Amino acid sequence: MKTAEVLQLFEETGALKRGHFILSSGLHSDTYLDKSVVSTYPDRTEVLCRALAEKIEARIDDAPDFVVSPAMGAIIYGYETARQLRVPFVFAERTDGGFAFRRFPLPKGAKVVVVEDIVSTGLSARECIAAAREAGADVLGLACLIDRSDGKSDVGVPLVPLAQLDVQAWPADALPDHLRDLPAVKPGSRGLA
Repeated sequence: MKTAEVLQLFEETGALKRGHFILSSGLHSDTYLDKSVVSTYPDRTEVLCRALAEKIEARIDDAPDFVVSPAMGAIIYGYETARQLRVPFVFAERTDGGFAFRRFPLPKGAKVVVVEDIVSTGLSARECIAAAREAGADVLGLACLIDRSDGKSDVGVPLVPLAQLDVQAWPADALPDHLRDLPAVKPGSRGLA
C-alpha cells in the first residue's frame, strides 16, 4: 500500500482533517490525523493492518512472537495486525508516568513488534519499547500506520511505517499567516480528565 492510498483512506473516512489544531505536544498544525475515526470502519482497519503486517514481514528479518501496543489509541491496530500475522497480542498501560504490561505478562525473551497508530515525536512508542524491554522482550521494531515525522523520529529500533507524511507544526508564538486568524481546536485524548 502506497502513502497516497493510505492518505486517501484516511480522507474518505474523514480522519484526515485540515484546519487549525493544537497537538498534544502543544504545537499548532494545519493537518490532523484522527486515527480513531478510521478504526470505526472494521473493513478499512483490516485493509490497513493487513498491509502493515505484510510490510513487517518484508522489512523485519525475524518473525515476531507477539505484537504489543500502547493503550489506548493503538490497541485496535495492534490487535488487527497481530491477527494478520497470526501471533498473540498484548497491550501496555500507563502507570506512574510510563507503560507497563499489567494484565498480560510478556514471556522473557519473546520477540515483539510494537505497533503504533501515528508516530509524531515517538514518545509513546519509545515508552512502550522501554516497557517491553523491561519485561524481558526482544523488540524487533516499531510499525505504524503513519509516520507523520517523515522519518525524523528516532525510536531506537527499526521503524516500519505504512505511510510517511511531513506534517509541519509551529509554536503558538510563531504561527504562519494561514493559521493566525483561524480558531484553534484541540483534538485527541491526551489531557482529558
